[in-house]
Amino acid sequence: MLRGRLPVYLLIGLVVAVALWGMLRGRTGGGEAGQNNSQTARFNIPVANQTPPPGAVDYAQLDARLQRLMRDRSMVGLAIGVVENGEIRFLKGYGVTQAGGSEPVTPSTVFRWASLSKGVAADMVVRLVADGSLSLTDPIARWATSVRLPGGTESSVTVADILAHTTGLFAHAEDPRLEEGMDPHVLRASMALLHNTCAPGTCHAYQNVLFDASSEVVERVTGKPYGQVLRERFFAPLGMTTASSSRAELMASRSWARGHVGGNPQTFEISESYYRVPAAGGINGSIQDLSIWMLANMGLAPDVLSPAMLQQVQTPRINTPGENRRRRRFSERTASTQYGLGWRVMDYAGHRVIGHHGGVKGYRSMILFDPALRSGVVVLWNSASSRPNGIEYEVMDMVYHLPFRDWLRLDTPEDAPVERAEEPEAEGQPAPRGRVSARFETDGRRRPGAR
Repeated sequence: MLRGRLPVYLLIGLVVAVALWGMLRGRTGGGEAGQNNSQTARFNIPVANQTPPPGAVDYAQLDARLQRLMRDRSMVGLAIGVVENGEIRFLKGYGVTQAGGSEPVTPSTVFRWASLSKGVAADMVVRLVADGSLSLTDPIARWATSVRLPGGTESSVTVADILAHTTGLFAHAEDPRLEEGMDPHVLRASMALLHNTCAPGTCHAYQNVLFDASSEVVERVTGKPYGQVLRERFFAPLGMTTASSSRAELMASRSWARGHVGGNPQTFEISESYYRVPAAGGINGSIQDLSIWMLANMGLAPDVLSPAMLQQVQTPRINTPGENRRRRRFSERTASTQYGLGWRVMDYAGHRVIGHHGGVKGYRSMILFDPALRSGVVVLWNSASSRPNGIEYEVMDMVYHLPFRDWLRLDTPEDAPVERAEEPEAEGQPAPRGRVSARFETDGRRRPGAR
């Protein structure tokens, strides 16, 4: 009798073994499929090369224009994600991870997010505010950070001022010395020797070293390293499996885009500089994860980012006329810009949109979305080229059914000049060493003491 039953026992054992193996593989994220499974638990991710469903965006036209863009000699690799009506409709990579190489950019390829990191930091701070751990009106000095400001204003400059770039200090303070390898904690302590260009809270002057005081606040409040808090509170719950906050993690990624500089793009050794200010410019991740992050900031993950939290970071705090000047080529669409907490708030042809640009040596990034329509676009690329800057406008024009404009300038002569002022402000663009920057923004008038 035992011999007759043995095959049944074997069959049952085999079934159980296969089931256990599948569960273990799913938990450990085994292979590409494991990564996708963890992400699709919350959001649907388009299958590669799948035709997007019909919508406001003409994806065939968008794809054709991006393929034309990639023929520009300044481009190496690029990845794009488009969300419509709260769903990721389009994820695609173009080009290669390294000039002269053959590895293609895919939706899983990791890039540096540069200043899109600021929105991550602001979101984390307001999440801790929601927990009752701190207040946005707390003076930065309350949290024993390394910040020392002119005239002792660290006792009055608030956490919100840090996140809104309204500290009163001139723009890009100490960025050059950060890029030379100096410790940002030392640089923040030495800011007391600098000078203010306006009273705190009254003007906008973009910061990196000072903005990263927000990562110190997060660490003081939680008692944990900043990167660990991001993984526990944001990346893991959202299924962002490629997101990280260090140079080592970037370079350990299965597929990662090398940064390139120059008109004939060349690779270089990535420095630690902006990873030392992770809240300002240290986040890495794929376009798939950036698309998920956009969904969360549209309000589609309320257990991670509640409507109240999003309202805090997406409410305008200060006008940014300087950004209006930088975007003047696009003024037909975005004539008015403001800054919230880690995010820009713009009027796009009568629609309220949220966004940011980023740029660190060899990498560029952008995000722009309409939280009411739950539609938007994210783009990452691994060169210093400004050619992709019109992508967000071409996508959002489709979302709003606006007349076509050649925002990508694909039909503009290749050697046509690009105005410096057109470039949205990001890290990696500090004032020359030894000269005080007058790049601050109030009502458009210079304050006394600015040069």
